[in-house]
Amino acid sequence: MTKFNTTIIGSGPGGYVAAIRCAQLGMKTALIERYSTLGGTCLNVGCIPSKALLDSSEHFENASKHFEAHGIKAEKIELDWPRMRQRKDDVVEQTCAGIEYLMKKNKITVINGHASFKDKETISVVAAGGTQQTVNTERVIIATGSKPSSIPGVVCDKKRIITSTEALSLENVPEKLIVIGGGVIGLELGSVYARLGAEVQVVEFLDRLIPGMDFSLAKEVQRILKKQGMKFFLSHAVQSATVSGEKVKVSALNKKGEEVEFNGDYCLVAVGRRAYTDKLGLENIGITPDKQGRIPVNENLETAVPGIYAIGDVVAGAMLAHKAEEEGTFVAEKMAGQKPHINYKAIPGVLYTWPEAAGVGFTEDELKAENYNYKSGSFPFKALGRARASMDTDGFVKVLADKETDEILGIHLVGARAADLIAEAVVALEYRASAEDIARMSHAHPTYAEAIKEAMLDATGKRSIHM
Repeated sequence: MTKFNTTIIGSGPGGYVAAIRCAQLGMKTALIERYSTLGGTCLNVGCIPSKALLDSSEHFENASKHFEAHGIKAEKIELDWPRMRQRKDDVVEQTCAGIEYLMKKNKITVINGHASFKDKETISVVAAGGTQQTVNTERVIIATGSKPSSIPGVVCDKKRIITSTEALSLENVPEKLIVIGGGVIGLELGSVYARLGAEVQVVEFLDRLIPGMDFSLAKEVQRILKKQGMKFFLSHAVQSATVSGEKVKVSALNKKGEEVEFNGDYCLVAVGRRAYTDKLGLENIGITPDKQGRIPVNENLETAVPGIYAIGDVVAGAMLAHKAEEEGTFVAEKMAGQKPHINYKAIPGVLYTWPEAAGVGFTEDELKAENYNYKSGSFPFKALGRARASMDTDGFVKVLADKETDEILGIHLVGARAADLIAEAVVALEYRASAEDIARMSHAHPTYAEAIKEAMLDATGKRSIHM
């Protein structure tokens, strides 16, 4: 029987990246995946398919509403929903095939089936057909990811009361869609269907959207999406969701304690995700998940059992694909005796509506809570020549910096290509740049990135040139 140096359970972004890095570092590596395709939630029913639909629906909305302003006459714009879904599936298939190629290229043994621990060095793998095999390994990285959560009173039947997985493949575009949850998943999928003609109602327990991101982004995103036709009901506590035929009724209590009813064709439950560790046999190796189902780890992402590590959505922290990737690389290099590091404050968060929103570092609320002596600067996209040229004038950039040292503490933006622009902010944070440093760097004109330079100028003595 082959014994592996390292075995990774789960082939999502954390798992497959960990496997590749382990192989690069000379370890004999195995990757166990319970499903038939690699890539986990992100590639199969998460990041990749949702972005494919976001891009397609954005093209449809632009053709329907904005082409005329550009001098383009397009008549009889029609939605071919089956074709749009097929393109999404094609993108997923190509991306997953790319992961298979990378496994072969790096000589990683891929084993399909559900993994469970017999002991810390022995894993049982049961394939879909019931056949079983045993994997012997020196070390293990648990990267089993997460699955959608629900709330009391709401049971997902996956037909009318659905999760993000089903929302990616509805047979028809609903006339009315109720979204429970105003976080990233709910807003992204809600905006897809709003662009395609659905009436979208977002019901959120908190008094704001996108918790975890800077509050200024939440206010701006709500304003923009409301202008695009989405409806928001904040401070509403959902009590129940019931199905009657092809309709769904959601009951909620507003902040006054009054009952409010919402009716639609589908109800998307987007209230977050929880760690997936079902039937892993953790009890056989002495690991007990916390109350949220996450696996406790130390600063090296090692569990209480030496040689067993956990990364990504199964450990504490933001549930982000790129966070899992960094942790996968971190663990592989730690095991190889290297000295990697992760600055969790320099891991960005992104919302892929249009315009996009992104942030990294401290939020303003966090700095206020710590009574931090900070300053801020901002710049609106409407003052950018590039934004006017593309008709993307919504949004702004906000920078937070130390009032004494000028070190950048956080950058938050809403605007065109914010998901790409945030990379400049990450570099600035990683290298502990000052606002003055970025303000004095040349930014090509005309570009959206000029908004970052101008916000930095605003933070350093209100020196913005174009405001």
